[in-house]
Amino acid sequence: MSRKVLLIEDEPNITEAIRFLLTREGWLVETHAEGTDAVQVIVAAEPDLVILDVMLPGKSGMDILRDLRGHADMQGLPVLMLTARGQSRDREMAEQAGVSRFMTKPFSNAEVLTAVRDLHAQATRS
Repeated sequence: MSRKVLLIEDEPNITEAIRFLLTREGWLVETHAEGTDAVQVIVAAEPDLVILDVMLPGKSGMDILRDLRGHADMQGLPVLMLTARGQSRDREMAEQAGVSRFMTKPFSNAEVLTAVRDLHAQATRS
């Protein structure tokens, strides 16, 4: 069983670090750096999990998440949202939009791995 993550992040250093980390754990990692067409990319990729940055060129992660949750077949897709701004308002907005988990940058490798493992386990149980 292959486990596929779609990472939507425009910062190359973060993209590479997460890709390296998850690939080592056996995940197939696809990446995308643009917000404008992110929903179409997610729907087409059919990932097991999405890691989504809040601030992206073209369209915000919050808007992408809201649009994604509007698709009937994407409502249960686990989404880990990353943000450089950890204000509680951002967290509340993400929760209202349907985020599965919220993580503030900078984060440790262990935090990312734990979040991905937990979200995947929850998704495969339901």
